[in-house]
Amino acid sequence: MVHKQKKSDSNAHQSLTKGGNDVVGLIPARYESSRFPGKPLALLGGKPIIQHVVERACRTACLSKVVVATDSEEIAMAVQGFGGSWVMTGSHHRCGTDRLSEAANLLKLGDDDIVVNIQGDQPLFNPEIVALIVSLLHADPGIVMTTAVFKVVREQEIGDPNHVKSIIDRRGNALYFSRSTIPYVRNGSDSKPDYFKHLGFYGYRKHFLDTFASLPEGEWERCEKLEQLRALEHGYPIKVVISEHDSIEIDTQQELERAGEILMADHCLRS
Repeated sequence: MVHKQKKSDSNAHQSLTKGGNDVVGLIPARYESSRFPGKPLALLGGKPIIQHVVERACRTACLSKVVVATDSEEIAMAVQGFGGSWVMTGSHHRCGTDRLSEAANLLKLGDDDIVVNIQGDQPLFNPEIVALIVSLLHADPGIVMTTAVFKVVREQEIGDPNHVKSIIDRRGNALYFSRSTIPYVRNGSDSKPDYFKHLGFYGYRKHFLDTFASLPEGEWERCEKLEQLRALEHGYPIKVVISEHDSIEIDTQQELERAGEILMADHCLRS
């Protein structure tokens, strides 16, 4: 059962219907986290992180509805408190994509509907990222899974395992994702490659989302703890779009503080 906002809620959440009926934004959010327990409820600029994510998702014109998929009563009540929609899922899921498969079926989405995985720990994302990955699915009915990357501009992110790197072939398909630095530049090489950071947003056709959740965990996925590698290891291509916008992912208190600084600077520019 999906729990929806009330008509009397704030203007930021007054409508979940924004266009067609086939593109749904789902936000996986769990309370337990080894690095940052309770992360979705951590305050950023006076609001919980999950509220920032929902509000930005609701500003994405291509989405017909936005729903938080969680296994936490605390998160569900917080979402209800600010007027968002949520659906309760099981606590057994291996990753966020598996959780979204259950949520999509609880919502009774059609096999050809598009599901967008909007990360619950990226509160400052630009809605254009979502529009870009959805546009790939609209442009080619043969594509079943899409994602976005950003050209790294902060050098410290290249070697940081918390920032996942991606390499892409000339047709725009992902070759691999890794917490390691890829490509690796061998000593003596004069090559200066561009590095691309994975932003963690995905678009899927709902029937493929079910297929993905039914696949056994891959060896690469198990080693790197990166769910998208399951699709690649089982032979399913992932189409990639290069975004002009970065998106900070909050996994530590330090990243939360950095997000607060970015939010404050943005408010100063607008005032």
